[in-house]
Amino acid sequence: SSVTCALSAAGVLGSGGFVFAGFLPAKAGERGTAVDALAQEPRAVVLLEAPHRIAALAEALAALGERRVTVGRELTKQFEQIATLPCAGWPAWLAEDPQRQRGEFALVLHPAETSAAPGDDDRVLRLLLAELPLKTAVKLTAEITGQPRNALYERALQWRAD
Repeated sequence: SSVTCALSAAGVLGSGGFVFAGFLPAKAGERGTAVDALAQEPRAVVLLEAPHRIAALAEALAALGERRVTVGRELTKQFEQIATLPCAGWPAWLAEDPQRQRGEFALVLHPAETSAAPGDDDRVLRLLLAELPLKTAVKLTAEITGQPRNALYERALQWRAD
């Protein structure tokens, strides 16, 4: 199906899973409200859209700025096209080639980036290591900060050796 193909191409599935939103409302006001709700969703979101409404959806999602979106056009068909780009750049990308507005669309709005400040991952890891076993502290730090577990584990082992 186009949904599983889009999720696979986006490469965003982790422990958080995804939300299937389907088609957003056709009316601009309702679509804007739906996009505002999507902005708060921390998981990946799968959307579907028809070619006659794709430009309007691109404009609405542009409000999400640097959050990434994977656009799948005509997935599982002969003229399949997949691109991953920031939401803010999607309307311009779509306008560059009229062919990009043709066909059926399956989109994956990537999970929201974590808002941890630089260095927060070290602080979180140190605090959790003081209270929890190494494996649990690393797992929780990865979930909180979005940092890769392997790097956090290596860092924690290095601190223990020092």
